[in-house]
Amino acid sequence: MGIRYPYPTSRRALLRGVLAGSAITVGVPFLDSLLNSSGTALAVGTPLPVRFGTWFWGLGHTPGHGVDAKAATGSGIGFKGETQALATHRDIINYFGKFNAPLDGRSNYPHATGWIASRTGTAPDKQDDVPAPTYDLLIADKIGTRNRFKTIDLSCTGNPRHSYSARSTYNRNAAEVSPAAFYGRLFGPEFVDPNKAEFTPDPRTMVRQSVLSAVKDDRQKLMRQVGVSDRAQLDEYFTSLRELETQLEVQLQKPAPNKACLVIDPPQDDGVQGNETGVEITRVEASHKSFARILAMAVACNQTSVFNVVFSDSNSSLRRAGESVTHHSLSHEERMDPELGLQQQTSWFNTRSMDALAVFIGTLSSIREGDGTLLDNMLLLAGSETSFAKNHSVDDIPFMTVGKAGGRIKTGLHINGNGDPVTRVGLTAMQVMGVSIDSWGSRSLQTSKSVNDILA
Repeated sequence: MGIRYPYPTSRRALLRGVLAGSAITVGVPFLDSLLNSSGTALAVGTPLPVRFGTWFWGLGHTPGHGVDAKAATGSGIGFKGETQALATHRDIINYFGKFNAPLDGRSNYPHATGWIASRTGTAPDKQDDVPAPTYDLLIADKIGTRNRFKTIDLSCTGNPRHSYSARSTYNRNAAEVSPAAFYGRLFGPEFVDPNKAEFTPDPRTMVRQSVLSAVKDDRQKLMRQVGVSDRAQLDEYFTSLRELETQLEVQLQKPAPNKACLVIDPPQDDGVQGNETGVEITRVEASHKSFARILAMAVACNQTSVFNVVFSDSNSSLRRAGESVTHHSLSHEERMDPELGLQQQTSWFNTRSMDALAVFIGTLSSIREGDGTLLDNMLLLAGSETSFAKNHSVDDIPFMTVGKAGGRIKTGLHINGNGDPVTRVGLTAMQVMGVSIDSWGSRSLQTSKSVNDILA
């Protein structure tokens, strides 16, 4: 780390400009000149902010093919089969196994009860009932008011209703589904009144003309003010932003005409009955990759401290290209391979989900912040809604934390819950993020027992 110089650069300052007749803003990441000599806190003495995020995927893992079982809590996570892509990041992950969701006689509503119970602390009395605020919003109430966006919600499936953040049954956050629109929202006007019919920048124009051109004067002025180390970091950031714009521009372009491409009548569905149309998985992966890069910039530039990413919905509607059968349908109707002990096609989707989580982790860990990475100052809670989709089990739902939360937690641990309520995970996450809460949940899900094993 190079020597830091006390340049008068405001942490809250944004690079501003005008594009297509509307205001453009570009946030700036933490620069060396804003940090103390060791790169562990701001120069004024306050610690670097700790952010919180969730990452959701549907249908969990195949039992015995996700993570090696562990009889007791200890270091070392045995990623295997469907989760092998996460092994590269094992040192910054904690895995939570054998935590259950007791329902006290209430029904297990398929693909709903699991996420609602684990995220609100209360099992629902009816399908899609959300009886209490989800923990991400309780955390946002504590730390989200200091940012431009209190929370950011993203869905990679193209459906804004695929969101698992809610205040109540009828107050559920709608997710952003377009990376280009999210880009426009992030770099467009700083304050937007949704009730006014004012012109806002077209994301297509913003991408093609580049927001970096719009803020050229401010950008050049900042580059002259900072030292060598900060110039290198800013150059890396601006280069990454332009690469992202290039990627989005390709996605926004109309495909070239091809006479060989003809629209034909849809074939008759002779496969599994009752299939949903679904969403093609490579499209989801492409959206996810773009969202990850844009979100990493938003978090690094302090535009938000709380976010939620949905890779696939709880009724996972993912499908392969050219096929109508979905991940969800396969999980119930595909036969188990007696030799492998799994449903091969279902397991393929489970594996692709964990591949995507590894991409997300890699994107966040590639962002330098101080003497570490963005993940060093983040607590990411990744989880699903079921442990084994075939029978809708809500016991042993897989959960992982990723990141070091500013040094507040230990990592690299496999936590054995021994049948304790899954709400222990949510309670601990809220406490780590500074929420003043000693007890959380209701009935048999109520707990005041933190997962002390991970606390630093």
